[in-house]
Amino acid sequence: MTKAIHGDDKRRIGERLRLRRKLRGMALKHVAEKSGLSVGMLSQVERGLITPSIKSMRSICDALEMPVIWLFEGPAEQSDDDIEFVVRRPFRRDISYENGAILKEILTPDTQPKIQMLRFVLEPGADSGEPYSNAEGGKCGLVLRGTLELELNGRRLNIREGDSFAFPAQALVRFWNEGQQPCEVIWVVAPATV
Repeated sequence: MTKAIHGDDKRRIGERLRLRRKLRGMALKHVAEKSGLSVGMLSQVERGLITPSIKSMRSICDALEMPVIWLFEGPAEQSDDDIEFVVRRPFRRDISYENGAILKEILTPDTQPKIQMLRFVLEPGADSGEPYSNAEGGKCGLVLRGTLELELNGRRLNIREGDSFAFPAQALVRFWNEGQQPCEVIWVVAPATV
């Protein structure tokens, strides 16, 4: 049985979509083009005036590069007093890649788009894929356990447990775990990207 979405839920979904859109630096028009929906409808969804169909919700989330589940999980259960600044452990959002070989947990609230802290866990053999970069900002991290292989602009670096690193976000980066044990990394990005 599905639960109907009412008042506060509509408002929360709209707020999360607006925060995500702003975090991604996208105009309503761009989201409308990518999702195939009208600007007017998206505006009403963001203001909590209407609830999109499941199909429309998926289209919006695809355009914003976010899982639909993020609209319904996590910080909604946290106290309104701390939700702007604190992400309680049980309410962390996560994404997995490579059939679960890479787990990414988002440790900072969406209300702070100028910086983002992530926790990565890479299983042995996990690889981030082709090198990528961001248009602005910087990245840094700390390896909590295991060894991280990091490639920056074609230069390969071996980052061991306890080592930290930093580089400009414009650098082409790729990372992987060649070890036999999982690798855990705290990764910080400014501005936020996820």
